[in-house]
Amino acid sequence: MSPETALTVERLTVAHRASGCPIVDSVSFSLAPGEILGLVGESGSGKTSLALALLGYTRAGAALTAGRIQIGGCDLTSATENEWRRQRGGVIAYVPQDPATALNPAHRIGRQISETVRLHAGEAPSSPAVDRVGEALTAVGLPDDPAFARRYPHQLSGGQQQRVALALAFAAHPRVLVLDEPTTGLDVTTQGRVLELVHGRCEQTSTAAVYVSHDLAAVGQLADRIAVMYSGRLIEIGATKPVLVDARHPYTARLVAATPDLHSDRLPIGIPGRALSPFEPVAGCRFAPRCDQADSRCRTEVPPLVEHADGHASACWHAHAVAVTIPRTRPPRPARDPAAVLTSRSLAATHGAREVLADVDLQVKGGACLAVVGESGSGKTTLARCLIGLHPDRTGEIALLGETLARRVEDRTTEQRRALQYVFQNPYGSLNPRHTIQQILAGPLHAFEGGRMGRHHTRMRTALDRVALPATMLDRLPGQLSGGERQRVAIARALITSPRVLICDEVTSALDVSVQAAIVALLGELQRAEGLTLVFITHNLPLVAHLADQVIVLRHGRVVEQGPTEQILIRPEDPYTKTLLADTPKMTEGS
Repeated sequence: MSPETALTVERLTVAHRASGCPIVDSVSFSLAPGEILGLVGESGSGKTSLALALLGYTRAGAALTAGRIQIGGCDLTSATENEWRRQRGGVIAYVPQDPATALNPAHRIGRQISETVRLHAGEAPSSPAVDRVGEALTAVGLPDDPAFARRYPHQLSGGQQQRVALALAFAAHPRVLVLDEPTTGLDVTTQGRVLELVHGRCEQTSTAAVYVSHDLAAVGQLADRIAVMYSGRLIEIGATKPVLVDARHPYTARLVAATPDLHSDRLPIGIPGRALSPFEPVAGCRFAPRCDQADSRCRTEVPPLVEHADGHASACWHAHAVAVTIPRTRPPRPARDPAAVLTSRSLAATHGAREVLADVDLQVKGGACLAVVGESGSGKTTLARCLIGLHPDRTGEIALLGETLARRVEDRTTEQRRALQYVFQNPYGSLNPRHTIQQILAGPLHAFEGGRMGRHHTRMRTALDRVALPATMLDRLPGQLSGGERQRVAIARALITSPRVLICDEVTSALDVSVQAAIVALLGELQRAEGLTLVFITHNLPLVAHLADQVIVLRHGRVVEQGPTEQILIRPEDPYTKTLLADTPKMTEGS
């Protein structure tokens, strides 16, 4: 291994213990000190399994069966668990997607940082390591005063928690940092700060990093190189701009086409078909069943990873002729009902004694989409919960079809509850894990219309068809579905009683770009075909450009700007809106 190499991975394989089926299949790459590798791919592609393997971990039922991992000249391939424990944190550190899982809720953040430094630096409690808490906090842009260090994790915002998690990871000066979706769910401003922080710290400390993400725009902003995984295999790797601008694998090109870009006129389009499970046998290229360029050779022979130029390599028999057609024109907007379907006037809301919304006026016309944007903590979700009747601590008036709505959902009429439906952010927490999809869809029908299960069976099949799911899903449990499939079921449940208005609260933030593109296309089609009215809560401004007619920008619970989408995104007037747009990642200068 070259002395200039921080991490070397050679033919790394993680397999299912019982079947021997590879989950990560013979992956190789290397990183120089300070270099950042973006690891991308759809859910189930093997990204997180590879990231965990770099730390000596595997999921239950799996094992690292082949390959080599070297960090800073140390071969960890045959390390014992005790040896791995000595390496984690000090030599290779980890930042999880949810900072709450990295922070002990019972300990103050200062104590957690000082303990990390002492543990991995091998210093005694009385050593200067205890005094490095302020230094660690300052390095990630947080206050270094003792009062802040004495806070507990729950007393911090999500962005502050993520910065503390980064402070913990960098505190012992590791050679390699593994970041697993650290900005998923963060607003664009907080995300931008975290990405800038990671880039700066890696550069200053010569720490190599593996950045796992499904957000190609964020990866394009941060990474020096990109590695693309599909069904457990590394199918393309190279410098960031060539991979994003001149992809040499149809799958990579499809990922780029599925990623919304505020600075481009192209439409995001999903990838047809579904990703194969590693347990499904395929003779040739595993992407062939979804690829419109596949031929007989692709279906019978596995393409090797071949370098083309300047370190850009791909595993495709048609690497020099990759072509994906990307629509450049949006479908025509449907005619809008000039009458306002949903309105609020002087809406204000509190959490205890704290005001979180103030003087919010809005109106959504029939068949239109209103996007509500802003940073985390701006009041977006509180507004949505006020509209649906789940946040009764509010004043002001909310009206649906001209009728004033009660503050509590249980005090509204049956027709009002049927006409105004809600899709929650988390597709994993919004469906009862013990109910089949049939029982989940039957719930609203029984609540609003009564009758026996058999009477509603056709309605349930139609509801699944509307969200592009097969009727065979009816007998499955949520745990047997992917995240995108669960979110489609949640949308089907909300639509099954034919509501007039659908409130979508960050419904794509936890989904990979291909599923996100499909969900946005689905919502747009429902608008055009059925005149559905949408309130779309999001921090993803590129999605707003493709879906919304009107935009409201919230800051600290107040509307700072509102108007037609084109006006807000192209000619914003408020400095805060301009900041949000400036912080939105751009895929690459050449895209």
